[in-house]
Amino acid sequence: MYVSLIVFVTIIVLGKNVHAAEKMPYTIERVPPIDERNDVGPEICRECIKESVSAINVLLNLILDEGIIGSCGDLCGALANKTSSKGLGDVCLVVCNVVGIGEFIRLLEHTDLDPIWYCQIADLCPINDHGDAKFVYFHMIPPTGRVGTEFIIDCSFTSKNGTGPGMLSITIVTPQNQSASNDFLLDAKKPGIYDQRIAVKTFDRDCNSPTDSCNGFPTGTYNVTAYLCDGECGSHHPHSSIYDVGHTSFVVTP
Repeated sequence: MYVSLIVFVTIIVLGKNVHAAEKMPYTIERVPPIDERNDVGPEICRECIKESVSAINVLLNLILDEGIIGSCGDLCGALANKTSSKGLGDVCLVVCNVVGIGEFIRLLEHTDLDPIWYCQIADLCPINDHGDAKFVYFHMIPPTGRVGTEFIIDCSFTSKNGTGPGMLSITIVTPQNQSASNDFLLDAKKPGIYDQRIAVKTFDRDCNSPTDSCNGFPTGTYNVTAYLCDGECGSHHPHSSIYDVGHTSFVVTP
């Protein structure tokens, strides 16, 4: 049996009210929130964002594969029929009527219709254009550990005016300068201080045959960058911006 080490990273959200969006090669497990008293209308907004991710994909397929582009009613009616959900069709119709069928199709074809903005147009997610958030601290626990260590991204942010629904986007760059990112949905917040903890777990993998492709675990310094955003990080739509950026690092030893 050939045994070597390969990078596997499990990111577990430990802070309250954080949702994970899966992006390989990470495996993400969400810990349910403990206290939602300082969130602003989280349930309906959260559900809309979750459902709109699949709805946007279905809409794109309806346009590209079935050529349904006549009107908002035609396109959103087809969405309702395809998903057996009148609610998804109704939300689609609101958004499409606001931006217009031509712009709606253009946004879908250019994958430029992010779910948070989509739900804000539908008036199912709050908007706070005067919101703010700033990291109070942002560091790793422990700063150094051997392969197999569970590293914790331990951070806290404060808001004076509250926030809109947004994202905490984490990017980790390996010693070989390879990077991968994960985005975590944050509910809209009232003014206050909020702790977030994300576990980065490294573990071994056995290679059971000579044909297995297993690379050595890259030891060295891993640089971590976090973007705290209003709306979707990187979006150019209204109600989207970067509140703050945090930097830290951790070292993996053999």
